Amino acid sequence: MPTYFYKAKNLKGEEKSGVLVAEDPRHLSQLLRKEGYFLISLRENEEEKKSKFGFSKLSFFQNLIGVSLTEKLFFTRNLEVMIRTGVSLPRAFEILASQTKSEKFKKALLQISQSIIKGKSLSEALGAFEEIFPSLYQEVLKVGEETGKVEDALKILATQMEREHSLKSRVKTAMVYPTIVLCMTLAIGIFMMVFAIPKLKAAFEELNVELPFTTRLVLNSADFLTKNWPLALLMGGGLIFIGFSVLKSKKGGKFKSKITLKIPILSKIVRETNSALALRTLSSLLAAGVPIVRGLKVASGALTNFYFRKSFLEAAKVVEKGGRLSQALKPYQDLYSPMVLQMMEVGEETGETSRVLEELADFYEEEVSNALQKLSSIIEPILIMIIGGIVGFFAVSMFQPMFSIMQGL
Repeated sequence: MPTYFYKAKNLKGEEKSGVLVAEDPRHLSQLLRKEGYFLISLRENEEEKKSKFGFSKLSFFQNLIGVSLTEKLFFTRNLEVMIRTGVSLPRAFEILASQTKSEKFKKALLQISQSIIKGKSLSEALGAFEEIFPSLYQEVLKVGEETGKVEDALKILATQMEREHSLKSRVKTAMVYPTIVLCMTLAIGIFMMVFAIPKLKAAFEELNVELPFTTRLVLNSADFLTKNWPLALLMGGGLIFIGFSVLKSKKGGKFKSKITLKIPILSKIVRETNSALALRTLSSLLAAGVPIVRGLKVASGALTNFYFRKSFLEAAKVVEKGGRLSQALKPYQDLYSPMVLQMMEVGEETGETSRVLEELADFYEEEVSNALQKLSSIIEPILIMIIGGIVGFFAVSMFQPMFSIMQGL
C-alpha cells in the first residue's frame, strides 16, 4: 500500500498533519474520519511512486541490508520520551516514521501504527516485523504492557541496545586496521601478478633458463590471472558466496563458533564478548519482569554463538524443572568463568539476580575493551610478519633464477 503525507482538520478547526499508509486517497479519508478529522490535502511518497515505474536503488539496498541497531536505538529512545509525555502510540509512530531515513523501517512503523489503531496491542503489532523487532524486544514490551509500564520497558531496551552497540563498535573498530592492511596487501599482490610479473616471465623466456618450482608457480598463477581474469573473478566471487552461505547454515555456524573459541589469541575476547552479551540480555529481560525460563529461551535467540545459545536453552530446561541457574550453567565452565557462577549463586540467594548479571556484564565489557587494546599492540607485528613472508616469497621466487644466471656467467 502507498504512503501518503496528509493535512487534515477537525470540527474545532484544529489542524493535523502526518504520514499514513492507505490503499488510496479514499481509504486515507476514511481512516482520518474515524479519528474525527477531514482530509484537506495529500501527497503520495515520491520514492514509492518512483519504485512503481522505475528502480529505486536506495530503497532496494535498504531493504536488503535491514534496519541498523543505531536506528532502532534512536527510535526506542524517542518512543519512550513520547509515551512519557502523553503522545498517543499511533501518533508517536507516525512522527517517528517521518524522521527515519530507512524506507523499510518507515513502512514498518506506519503499518504498526495502523495495526494499533485497529485494536492490536503494541507487542502484537511489532510481532509482524520480527526481522526488525526480535522476540527480545517483543517480550520486554509485552511485560511492560501487562504491568502498565511501557515507558520503563522501553528504557530497559534502550539501555540494552546502547551497551550492545558500544560493545560491538569496539570489536569492529579493533578489526578495521588489520582488515585494511590485508585488503591493501591483496590489492598490491594482484597488481604485481597482473602487471609486473608477466614482464619478468618474458625476460626469463628470452634467457631460456630452467626455473625453480616456486618461480614457475608464481609465473603460472600470473599467467592464469591475466588470460582468464573473468573466470578468476567468478571463482573468487563464487568462493566468497559459498563461504558466507556455509557459515550462515546451522552446521557452518556451529563450526565457526567452535573455531573462534579455539583460536589462541582471539578465544578469550570471543568468550568475554559473548558472555557480556548473554548476561546483559538476560539481565534486561529479568529487570523487565520476564520469567527466568522464558527469559533464557528469548535471550538464547539473541545470541549468535552456537555454544552460548545452547547453554541458555539447556539451562532453561533445568530451571523449568526447579533447578537454579548457577547449577544449570555449571556444565559450561569452558564458556562461563567460575566467578560468573559464584556471583550468580550470590544473586539467587539475595534475590538480586538481575542486578548481579548486569554488574557481571559491565565487568566483561570492560575486560573486552582492555583485551582489544592489547590485541591492537599484538596484531601489528603479526601483520608485519605475514606481509614480510609474502614479500619474501615473491622476492626469492623472482630473484632465484637471476642468481642462477649470474653464477653461470
